[in-house]
Amino acid sequence: MFTDSWRSMAKGDIAPVYLVSGPEMYFFDETEKRLKEAMAEAAASELTTFDLDETPIEAVIEEADTFPFFCERKLIIARNASFLKAAEKGKEKVEHDLDRLMDWLAHPPESAVVLFLAPYEKLDARKKVVKAFRKHAVCLEAESLKPHDIETWIRQEAVRLGSKISDAAVRLLIETAGEDMVRLRSEMEKLSLYSGEGQEIGTDTVGLLVTKTPEDDAFKLLDAYMQGDSAKALMIYRDLLQNKEEPIRLNALLANQVRLMIQVNALKKKGYQQHQIAKQLKVHPYRVKLILENRKMADEARLLATLSRLADADLRLKTVSGNRERVLELVLMQKVNGIR
Repeated sequence: MFTDSWRSMAKGDIAPVYLVSGPEMYFFDETEKRLKEAMAEAAASELTTFDLDETPIEAVIEEADTFPFFCERKLIIARNASFLKAAEKGKEKVEHDLDRLMDWLAHPPESAVVLFLAPYEKLDARKKVVKAFRKHAVCLEAESLKPHDIETWIRQEAVRLGSKISDAAVRLLIETAGEDMVRLRSEMEKLSLYSGEGQEIGTDTVGLLVTKTPEDDAFKLLDAYMQGDSAKALMIYRDLLQNKEEPIRLNALLANQVRLMIQVNALKKKGYQQHQIAKQLKVHPYRVKLILENRKMADEARLLATLSRLADADLRLKTVSGNRERVLELVLMQKVNGIR
């Protein structure tokens, strides 16, 4: 759907109203970029941006209804359309005239293009205003890609950038950089530029240029610990400390990952498939895939015991003074039994 809309934009076939919603920020950034490229004249002279958490929708409508001076069609970007999602009453920062918006959506002016951005997991399909958008606007859902689709997209990015990438490099890139498409796009641009036009990106290049995040190392630390390799876990932990990572933050990252492992295993036992588990837990399918493919995972009892240890460590980290680094180090030195 996004590809078709981007292709239409490039041809000059641009709708008066677009709505992008969902959790994957890459599609928000790319749609805004493509629209600005397709409307270069408007982007340079007739571009207005609104934050709908701070500005009422009436301001957007009034701007759209005002005839442009410097080009045929003006471009308006309306961010944070939070009135489209379910919200607690009394929590709204700004009061919006949604009846006026629905009337306007039925007959938008030809002299403006308005891009509404709603970076939320779900919209409230029961709301009349959501139904009005779906009836009158081009609605694009920015869903996170499945692992296989991410791999395909990375290969397509390589081609777009004038290079190519090996299958092993694709897997290493995802393992190192994660599944966030905004970051992956940035990394691919860097890798392609370094490799040169027409050259293949290999694992050596990925390993050289792609920087690991603390979360990546924390997950590797946990994996080593859960497999009983305390020496490796301690080595990773000390490297993280040298990089100025705080023990309390690392402890929280480890606890969150153990909690996710417990939840994934519980849903798997109930017969849920990978994509169903990811949707239920609201995490990217790739994270679920890594857990399900780990054949050396500790059983549920040992995971719960580890979570209890991390909870105790969290309490000590928040209450004791002195050598906090030692608190988590002692946890990592404890033996984990029950590896299957």
